[in-house]
Amino acid sequence: MTTPESGFPGGGPRVGAPKGGPDQGERPRQGRRTDVAAVLSFIALGFWVTARLWLKPHDGIRDNRTDQAQFEWMMAHGARVVTDFVYPFTSDRMNVPDGVNLMANTSVLSVSLPMTPVTILFGTRATFLLFLTLGMIATATAWYFVLSRVVIGSRGPAWLGAAFCAYAPAMVSHANAHPNIVSQFVVPLIIWRTLRLAEPGRWLRNGTLLALVIVWQAFLNLEVLLMTAIGLGVVVAALALGRPDLRRRARPFLAGLGVAAAVSLVLLAYPLYVQFFGPGAYHGLSRLIRGYSTDLASFVAYSRESLAGDAQSAAGLAKNPTEENAFFGWSLVVLVAAIVWWLRRNVVVLGLATLGLLFALLSLGREVRFDGKETGVPGPWAALENLPVLHSVVPTRWALALTPIVGLLLAYGAERARTLAARHPAARPRIRFVTATVLTMALLPILPTPLPSTRLDPVPDFVTSGAWRPYTSGGRSIVTLPLPDTHYADPLRWSARTRLEMPLARGYFLGPDTRPGKDRVALFTATPRPTSDFFDTIRKTGAVPPITPQARVDAVDDLRYWRAGAVVLGPHRHADALRRGMTELTGVRPTHTGGVWLWDVRPLTD
Repeated sequence: MTTPESGFPGGGPRVGAPKGGPDQGERPRQGRRTDVAAVLSFIALGFWVTARLWLKPHDGIRDNRTDQAQFEWMMAHGARVVTDFVYPFTSDRMNVPDGVNLMANTSVLSVSLPMTPVTILFGTRATFLLFLTLGMIATATAWYFVLSRVVIGSRGPAWLGAAFCAYAPAMVSHANAHPNIVSQFVVPLIIWRTLRLAEPGRWLRNGTLLALVIVWQAFLNLEVLLMTAIGLGVVVAALALGRPDLRRRARPFLAGLGVAAAVSLVLLAYPLYVQFFGPGAYHGLSRLIRGYSTDLASFVAYSRESLAGDAQSAAGLAKNPTEENAFFGWSLVVLVAAIVWWLRRNVVVLGLATLGLLFALLSLGREVRFDGKETGVPGPWAALENLPVLHSVVPTRWALALTPIVGLLLAYGAERARTLAARHPAARPRIRFVTATVLTMALLPILPTPLPSTRLDPVPDFVTSGAWRPYTSGGRSIVTLPLPDTHYADPLRWSARTRLEMPLARGYFLGPDTRPGKDRVALFTATPRPTSDFFDTIRKTGAVPPITPQARVDAVDDLRYWRAGAVVLGPHRHADALRRGMTELTGVRPTHTGGVWLWDVRPLTD
């Protein structure tokens, strides 16, 4: 098929301005109906995946309560930026007294700021759930319109590719409280604006527009932006090598790319400076987190959130339920390989296949694992993981970048089948039957199932009533037991309910390990202190460690360091041990009020 906009045979990407729209010969009214039906199907899928959370207002994400609490806190921060004009890139509302570098965390300002009215009117849980659901719907919709108008040129294949890009197993896995990752609706916009750079005479306008969507994505998720940039670089290079006729458009393309780079740099220079050099900046992820790799066997397995999957078979192939980044299944892997072979003369398909292989290899990490076992075979990531910027990437996330690549390949394959059916009317029924059968066999097993939910402990009345306020006057903080970290983040949800007016000691965030010899490598909380370690032991074991005179001195020192006004203990399975440990450490007797045990430690910290 040759499109009037691009002159590309085989349904290749268009780099000129769209003029005639997709599906030449399709009636405009019929096309609009198809568009509406496509968007409605994406809405239905989005609410299907999150159905249990919508139907049970007191539930949260079962497999990732901590990240949900963190994102609720981030949504409250965005609202506070708008209503109170606070500084957006760091916050003193968590990890008192040091604060948190939000540019080095998932602050999602490009979403939290415009969603402020929802946060104020309906609360942070509603904002989080809306962010999660609309993120998937918007991703599918954006991919659909870019594929149907710019890349493929027909609506049916575009719908197939877009649905996969938004609701593939990896995306549904990350829907377990990673709304910033499933919200990839800016990625197709970046692709669209990059392709438009080759348009003659509009290099300044097109470069500026590309820069704006790049900045938008930067405040949503930098990791996805990095992968998008690498992917576009590989595909554009493939086009330049394989299509000599496109080189005539190199001048406006490069001029527009230069404008995009310059404008992006100007707009992001200060935020990136804060991220990498500001207070609370860290020097890459820990070696443990950088060891999160993709198991080679997971590429042909089924995710626990897929129709054919289950938690038991998937558990040994991924670090946790939110990182099932491959899990395509045997039938889809075979189909994608067949599409690449079938369309091997299409330079874009070859570029996508090369890119997919590169991302798959990088996702294997520093050492290849197969079926849960280390093989001793080094992966290419071992040579890259310590490089600047890359030392902050979780290697298994490279497999996540395979999702849009597979979605595009499915769209190209479906478009080729559609073209063959149009060219051979006599064989049209057989072509359609074979296409439908093959797609059903490949995609039916990976259809998404609703995310599992669990009932969250209600926010204590002590928090909702404002009874904490006297204890935070004069810049004091609230210390919670256990202290919040990657395993226990409910206090972030409490603080979010107060619109962050209740400041917390420590927290769940990425911050530098400031202990000697740790090189400021990132932790998922603040640098450990003796008292935080003491209560972390109770959280893990349910047993109170021996309390020495030095432990009592450390406790008072730590409470003073945290500027503690009160220590509170909400519902917890080890509540008795935590209460006994705190009482014996400080000698302060707690009172039960507003659903929490309360220690007034102001006499100790004055």
